[in-house]
Amino acid sequence: MTTTTLTAEIDVDAPVDTVYNQWTQFESFPQYLGAVKSVQQIDDVRTHWTVSIAGKEEDFYADIVDQVPDEHIAWQSTDGTFHAGRVDFEPHGDETHVKLRMDWEPDGLLESIGAKLNIDEAQAKMDLERFKKFIEERGAETGGWRGEVHGRQETSPDA
Repeated sequence: MTTTTLTAEIDVDAPVDTVYNQWTQFESFPQYLGAVKSVQQIDDVRTHWTVSIAGKEEDFYADIVDQVPDEHIAWQSTDGTFHAGRVDFEPHGDETHVKLRMDWEPDGLLESIGAKLNIDEAQAKMDLERFKKFIEERGAETGGWRGEVHGRQETSPDA
């Protein structure tokens, strides 16, 4: 099967620590990521996702594989269809540049067509717009986790 890549970027009018902290709140993703129905944070590195893609609901587990506060978060699915991604956070004064990259294997005809027509990339850009609106209207994050993960090994934020 062929892997598809999408990228999307946005500038958020909030400090990098606020933007990063909000992105670590995976269970809030359904509020601004259109395809995400739910995310359950099992522990500091393991999550369970329910998404709806092309009208088809899918469940999968994903692990955080690399995470550095205020810099980036990278993840990869551990079951089902391959899915991996990374979000980078770059401070620019009082703003934060957010850069998203996702790689996955489209499953079925509708997902393959969507990937070829860049519908998924357009969806990711709309999701980032909703994230931007969410954090800018709130003026603060809903929480945050400041630990580090390297090769799926957690490092305590106090270490």
